[in-house]
Amino acid sequence: MAMYEMKPEYYTGINFIDEEHKKLFEIANRAYELLMNEFIPDKYDYIMEVIDELKDYTKYHFDHEETYMNNIKYKRFLSQKVSHDDFIEKINSYSSEIVDEQQRESLLELLEFLTTWLVEHIYKQDKLIAE
Repeated sequence: MAMYEMKPEYYTGINFIDEEHKKLFEIANRAYELLMNEFIPDKYDYIMEVIDELKDYTKYHFDHEETYMNNIKYKRFLSQKVSHDDFIEKINSYSSEIVDEQQRESLLELLEFLTTWLVEHIYKQDKLIAE
């Protein structure tokens, strides 16, 4: 059972953006599964793996999305760019020391952040690109 799923209302109708968003949902799901997995007492390496993948993938996705917005001369480009930069800053703020000492708290916080971001950003901002 996936905690995060790409519901119909999240689709923008722009194929590459929707595919990349699906991937972000998958990464969020891995973080959730990690939180729920009681068989891995020390989750540090796995958490850092998820964080690193988020860093890499969001950078790739945001570059992609921003290029597209520039090409279509999207009016709300700047607010999108600010959101994207905030996201990257937040993900970069997860230091390995803090994650190591507070694994459960770090995961919970990451999940809360991802939930808000995936819903708020994709549903409220990215959908506007397609209009």
